[in-house]
Order: sequence, then C-alpha cells, then structure tokens
Amino acid sequence: MNSPVFNLAVKRLGIAIVTLLIVAFTVFFATEMLPGDVAEILLGQAATPEAVAGLREAMGLNQPALLRFLQWLGNLLTGDFGTSYANNMPIADLIGGRLINSLKLAGVTAGISVPIALTLGITAAIMRGTIYDRIISTLTISVISVPEFMVATIAVIVFSVYLGWLPALSMANEVQSIVQLFKVFAMPVITLSFVVSVQMIRMTRAAVLETLNTPYVEMALLKGASRRRMVVHHALPNALGPIVNAVALSLSYLLGGVIIVETIFNYPGVAKLMLDAVATRDLPLIQSCAMIFCLAYLLLITIADLIAIVSNPRLR
Repeated sequence: MNSPVFNLAVKRLGIAIVTLLIVAFTVFFATEMLPGDVAEILLGQAATPEAVAGLREAMGLNQPALLRFLQWLGNLLTGDFGTSYANNMPIADLIGGRLINSLKLAGVTAGISVPIALTLGITAAIMRGTIYDRIISTLTISVISVPEFMVATIAVIVFSVYLGWLPALSMANEVQSIVQLFKVFAMPVITLSFVVSVQMIRMTRAAVLETLNTPYVEMALLKGASRRRMVVHHALPNALGPIVNAVALSLSYLLGGVIIVETIFNYPGVAKLMLDAVATRDLPLIQSCAMIFCLAYLLLITIADLIAIVSNPRLR
C-alpha cells in the first residue's frame, strides 16, 4: 500500500513512538534531579549514614542512572509500574482507582463541553458578523486569557462562599446518590469546561468559516441553495475532519487543567496522587503518573494529526 495518506499516517505514528521514548527519557531523568535523597526521606533525619546506604543499595539506587532507566522502561513496556517507595504497594494498585476518577472527570467534562462548544462554534460561523457572533468571539477571547486556577478560584468564591450551592472540595469516594454525584463533579467540571470549551469554539468556528469560503459552497449559493441546505449538505460534511481535529486538540488541554483542578478541589485523581508523590519524593509513582499524562496527551495529538491527514482531500 503506497498511498500518500497511508505513508503520512505511518510516518506520524513513527514520530509519536519516538516522541514517547524521548518523553520517557526526560521524565525519568527530570525526576532523578529532584532535590533530596529518597532513602533519607523514608528513614527520617535521625537515620544513620549506614542505614541510608543500606536502603539505597536495597532499592537499587546505587546502580548507574542509565541502567535504572532501561530497567524502568522495560518494566513499563510489560505493564509493570513498579512499587511505591512511600506506600510499599504496587503502583498499579495505587493508580487504578485514581485513574478511574480522572477518566470520569474527563468524560463528564467532554460530554458537557463538546456539544456546547460545537453548537456555539458552528452557529457563530454561520451567523458571521452578527451581534451573536461578536458576543461569542468576545466571550471566548475573554475566558481564554484567564488561567485555570483563576477560573477555579472564582468558582469557589461564587458557588461555595457566596451562594453556598456547592462544596469547595470534591470527595469522589463519598458519592451515594445522584445529588452527591452532581455536587462532586459540578465545580471541577465547570472549571474544566470553561477552559476546554473556549478553545474548541474558536477552532470550530475557524474550521467552518474556512469551509464556507470555499468555491463549491459559493457555487451552491449561486445555484439557489438555501443557507440551511448549504451548511448541512455542503459545509459541515467537508468541515467534519477539521472539527474533529479541533475537538481532539481541545481535549488535550484537559490534561493540563486536570492537574490544577484536582489540586484545588482535592479531587482524588491521578494528578492529585502525583503531587502527593512529589512531596514524599516517591520517584516510581511520580514517573508512572507523569507517563500516563504524557501518553494521554500524545495520543490525543496523534489522533488529531491522523484525522487531519485522512480528512485532507488533497491527499486522496
């Protein structure tokens, strides 16, 4: 098979694999450079030098860093995340429940933000130049300039402090009813939806506008096609690739926002687990959590690139 689409897709997958290896190398050695000695932190300040040296040898920390990296990478490829230094438990067991919580949060956010963002982006493009379009554009530019922690802080002040409608902390393990489920996800989802939606609205609007300005759409108008028929039957089908690409790229912003949101709202997800591991210098746990985020981000970006390649009519 020697089509341009196939060749570009294989090339992009190859780049993704190489990038993942580079990221793994960077994550491992970046965490190795964190200040403090793991053995000293685990044993405490009263530990003797002999005890610290013995623990370092038992944990394999005296081995060359490159050798430990290769062993760690080989274990990752076989699904072995190692053992947590601080908890003395398999990291897979520690991450399992937290990962489910993070996926729930991401899923609820995507389920709410994607339909809203696509609707606003498409309608703003169709009604280009109107007051509605100007309002949507102004709001997106205003919100996109506000960082996630500021959105989360404002949400806490408004909904928790002043109105008292929602709790400031999200305890996902205490969910026993639909009302509690709503309260747990409301604040994190509101914050993440603001961040994700504005990116998606702008990119969707740009994709639809680019399609509406193509010659075949203008020709359909000249032939007497109604605006609704022109959008539904001509513009949207050809803008589907760029729109899906915009959704994938926008959802990648969830990964950066999740770290901040889980910390602020004390949500028991992978990001909160990773930050707790930093405090105890639990290197294997930090590395595993970081690789999960990097893999998810790289996966979304790769999907977006593949969709862009497949939907490009010039490559067919």
